[in-house]
Amino acid sequence: MIVLPESWIERFEGEDIFKQLFNLQGTLYREKEGRKTLRFSFNGKYYFTKIHRGVGWKEIIKNLSQLRLPVFSAQNEWNAIKRLDQFGIKTMRLVGYGKRGWNPARLQSFVIVEELENTISLEDLCGSWASSKPSYALKRALTIEVAKIARTLHENGMNHRDFYICHFLLDVSNGKDSINPNSLHLYLIDLHRMKITRKTSWRNRVKDIAALYFSSMDIGLTKLDLMRFIRIYQRKPLRETLYKDRFFWWYVRRRAISLYRKEFHREPAVIW
Repeated sequence: MIVLPESWIERFEGEDIFKQLFNLQGTLYREKEGRKTLRFSFNGKYYFTKIHRGVGWKEIIKNLSQLRLPVFSAQNEWNAIKRLDQFGIKTMRLVGYGKRGWNPARLQSFVIVEELENTISLEDLCGSWASSKPSYALKRALTIEVAKIARTLHENGMNHRDFYICHFLLDVSNGKDSINPNSLHLYLIDLHRMKITRKTSWRNRVKDIAALYFSSMDIGLTKLDLMRFIRIYQRKPLRETLYKDRFFWWYVRRRAISLYRKEFHREPAVIW
């Protein structure tokens, strides 16, 4: 199965499209576990492709033994992009995808997306906030927008599984110093591990929100910021959710601190 625009099909006419795509030249961003992420140009525009050559049975067995869902192919990513589009969450624009083979350890697949130009990750944007405070309006707007995205994911059976602030890209076409808090364009990326089910489980919600909290611990958030996130995410008055959902938020906090200790080998400056 191959889905590509007609102009791309014509470019590869008479050739093995998988072979051509797998041998593309460009800037390598990541390569591990049978897959790689590559930035390349085509007809004067830049794109990213994620290429899966098959993870092998060893990797599949290792994931299953750790109770982790293995990622067999790029199909997970293109399904996730379509799902986000369905619910109005901004993400990468899908150009094409393909898959061939039947052996889950040897599946070949790819996904191609347009490059998100003039964007910056929230990790890079917010990295200096602890020492150089942003405007109140910008921090408030971003907190609300991230909370809404998290809520939309979880209310509609989606679990990102790599839900860190580095995977949110903000449009800064007018420059980092000219961001309009009233008109944010925030994109969610890196969807290859996203899990789509009928209903997001309590456990998977904890994992996502804890990962988000862990990755935000050093950017100078205040208790007010965190309470605002909680209220928006839960769609409830703050007092109600802090009482009715107190065990959920206790587990989020505990897991986030554990992630921080494991990553940095020190205690976080927890303010919640």
